[in-house]
Amino acid sequence: QVQLVESGGGLVQPGGSLRLSCVASGSIVSIYTMAWYRQAPGKEREMVATISSSGSTNYAGSVKGRFTIARDDAKNTVYLQMNNLKPEDTAVYYCNADLFEIGRGRTNYWGKGTLVTVSS
Repeated sequence: QVQLVESGGGLVQPGGSLRLSCVASGSIVSIYTMAWYRQAPGKEREMVATISSSGSTNYAGSVKGRFTIARDDAKNTVYLQMNNLKPEDTAVYYCNADLFEIGRGRTNYWGKGTLVTVSS
């Protein structure tokens, strides 16, 4: 089994910054794409940023230029640096990983989420 555990959420004022982390652990052979999604109250879950195994990144238009996704494969960790946060960034942020798991092959996992609240 594989677990994804997010951390780094919290309350921040508009214009502030937060850094989210997500650590993958378990019977992992390799990790392909890692991603961050978010779900605001009353809204559907949406992609925020993705990063491939080669380091290619993709961002939602609403966060481009403010958020940066990065990964550390030695630590099976993906990060999301969030700058110039806005109230509309308030949401539960979820980590997602597409990976190859011992005994199961290619699988996809979600973390349980971390809450980010942007408010004065």
